[in-house]
Amino acid sequence: MDEATRSLIDALVADARESTADLARQTGLDEATVEERLAELEESGALRGYTAIVDWDATDEERVSAVVEVNVELDRETDYDDIARRIAESPAVDSLRLMSGDYDFAVNVSGSSMGDVSRFVSEEVAPLPAVTKTVTHYVMETFKERGIRFIDHDDDDRLSVTP
Repeated sequence: MDEATRSLIDALVADARESTADLARQTGLDEATVEERLAELEESGALRGYTAIVDWDATDEERVSAVVEVNVELDRETDYDDIARRIAESPAVDSLRLMSGDYDFAVNVSGSSMGDVSRFVSEEVAPLPAVTKTVTHYVMETFKERGIRFIDHDDDDRLSVTP
């Protein structure tokens, strides 16, 4: 990947709403080249989508998120990709990663209630033949998501202490 394409990707990661003209200005490419590179990146699968980062606590929408650890035992007919395909089919799954360490998959899940998340785990993940164990960790509060801070440093409501 050349430096201009890398800077184009970096600009999109920082703000995917940038116009083609703004991206051209930031990268030093002309607009036609930016459009061409974006099309190439999308076609190759390097760019998989453009998404918003939402602070659900700042909306009136109820949203529950969890990280589910999934342990599996593989056999001759089943591999990690097979299991990942099955789990990824669910609209409740926000992200799915194969991990090193104490568990095999990390599944980020969201729903409108704890019951939704629990049902996903008990009805869609745990019954899979290769799954040997699940551990669900509910998200209590999000401080940072994909590089965006949710913490407002101007809201320091601590009382001043004077000697």
